[in-house]
Amino acid sequence: MPPRLTVAFVRELKQSAPAAVPKPARSVQPTVGRPAIAQPVAEPEPAASEPDSVEPAEPAAPASAALEALDASLAQAQPVPIAEPTAVLPPEPPEPGPEWPLSTQLRYALTGNYRGAVTGQAQVEWIRQGRHYQVHLDLSIGPSFAPLMSRRISSDGLLGPAGIAPQRFDEDTRILFSSRRRATVLFQGDQLTLANGAMEAATAGTQDAVSQFVQLTWLFLTGREPLFAGHVVALPLALPRRQYDWRYQVVGEETLQTAMGPLLTWHLVPLQKAVGGDLAAEVWLAPSLQYLPVRFLIRQDERTFVDLMLKSAPLQSAP
Repeated sequence: MPPRLTVAFVRELKQSAPAAVPKPARSVQPTVGRPAIAQPVAEPEPAASEPDSVEPAEPAAPASAALEALDASLAQAQPVPIAEPTAVLPPEPPEPGPEWPLSTQLRYALTGNYRGAVTGQAQVEWIRQGRHYQVHLDLSIGPSFAPLMSRRISSDGLLGPAGIAPQRFDEDTRILFSSRRRATVLFQGDQLTLANGAMEAATAGTQDAVSQFVQLTWLFLTGREPLFAGHVVALPLALPRRQYDWRYQVVGEETLQTAMGPLLTWHLVPLQKAVGGDLAAEVWLAPSLQYLPVRFLIRQDERTFVDLMLKSAPLQSAP
């Protein structure tokens, strides 16, 4: 796994009214076509001089021949072709922009069912240094000093104009009295490598199991996706075993009772089921906390799930 980025979390994130960063305006490319021809301005004819000899007048040319002669003269008057404009992309800035949340740490209380009722704890860290980002989800079931099961899920990649671009996803699971299990997904431009080694074509904007939630935060924080009941957000997703054309539907607003008091959130649910051991998650995002996830409900099936609820105020790095 890539070396883990480190940062100091020095202050609590306070609730505030959401202030979306306006979307960047689209650059309008000039329309290329045949340049307009100005109407010719009549010039005074020079004074006629006495000819040395008088030649017989030629018959007048037909109107069609005169038009053809005019087109030919105009074509000869424009010998330099108009070049097609080339797209000049500005260099990527060292910092991705103010719309990305500062490095943030969130702690959750864990409840659920895994061969019976379980409790535990979880932590999410979103870390960015320039355009480089990492997301880490660490959860454990059972007492922290001797967990029955622990799992670390990490995403590593870059931030760009289209949002998060994962480069690597890692999942490391340890179960008491069982062998350690690891899974890795590699993102390589227009293709990716799944955990079983299969190489597949990748859809632009594909997210992994944890980067998807930061991508959702960014989409809503910047107004790139609206929030209203019934709205569907398409999000291509690569989980360790297969790819999905994932879609989240906005159920509506819900007030959650948290350690920070009541929080107004937006509840999103996936419209399809993950299969073959992959996990699907419902998520609740809090506009007053920069649209960060306040609650996750992660399901493997109807009898196996974990419920993560924010148990303290998020911590952030210094600006």
